[in-house]
Amino acid sequence: MPELPEVETTRRGIAPHLIGHCVDKVIVRDGRLRWPVPRNLNSLLKGQEITAVSRRGKYLLLITLHGTTIIHLGMSGSLRVLDTDTPAVKHDHVDICLDTGKCLRLHDPRRFGCVLFTRDEPLQHELLNELGPEPLEADFTVDYLFEHSRRRKAAVKLFIMDSHIVVGVGNIYASEALFLAGIRPSRPAGRVTRAEYIKLVEAIKRVLTAAIKAGGTTLRDFTASDGRPGYFSQQLNVYGRKDEPCRVCGQTIKHSILGQRATHFCPHCQH
Repeated sequence: MPELPEVETTRRGIAPHLIGHCVDKVIVRDGRLRWPVPRNLNSLLKGQEITAVSRRGKYLLLITLHGTTIIHLGMSGSLRVLDTDTPAVKHDHVDICLDTGKCLRLHDPRRFGCVLFTRDEPLQHELLNELGPEPLEADFTVDYLFEHSRRRKAAVKLFIMDSHIVVGVGNIYASEALFLAGIRPSRPAGRVTRAEYIKLVEAIKRVLTAAIKAGGTTLRDFTASDGRPGYFSQQLNVYGRKDEPCRVCGQTIKHSILGQRATHFCPHCQH
């Protein structure tokens, strides 16, 4: 699943191709995504200039004076900027065609993504208005995370993956941040000390910042028609490394299931 660094990388990659350009038309080949694509999306966007491309959590926002298109990549989605006449392949569901002869194409094999539209303030949309703070913004602090963790019995990994607590800390980066902070993923959030939350907040910011920096943000990463993501995997310490030696202590990386998600940790480095 694309996580916050991948979505931010996507935003940075597509924004220069969209901002300042007008929508010529919208082609919806299959509107049966997680929520139905609005039937009148073409009439809503046609002729509108895209003035900004922003992000809230894992949602991308294409902003016009008329309203905002809300895009989520779901489990398997990706966006490409292609020539409008590039033949569509299976799972190419939506094209937002521009006056430049280019289009923004959503490819989503599992159809868990979404393309929605609102005329209202986008951050008040029902999908966005209860999201927690952005992990790289000033309001995501040790005080905030520690106070919200008190009396929480849920595993600390599930706690920091809760988008109502903080947005965008998905499975991979939660595992990596907990490793850097030396915290076992299964520990109850309410039993993690303030001193440990200081390490965890710093680790979350460090991991996400490094992932975004290494994300492959050149424009050509988002203009290839082969459907490959415009980002690449980081060198991970624990995630996906079951039974491999820890890069720090050499002990074997362990694997468990938390909240139906694969969890990887070092039993020696994390307590």
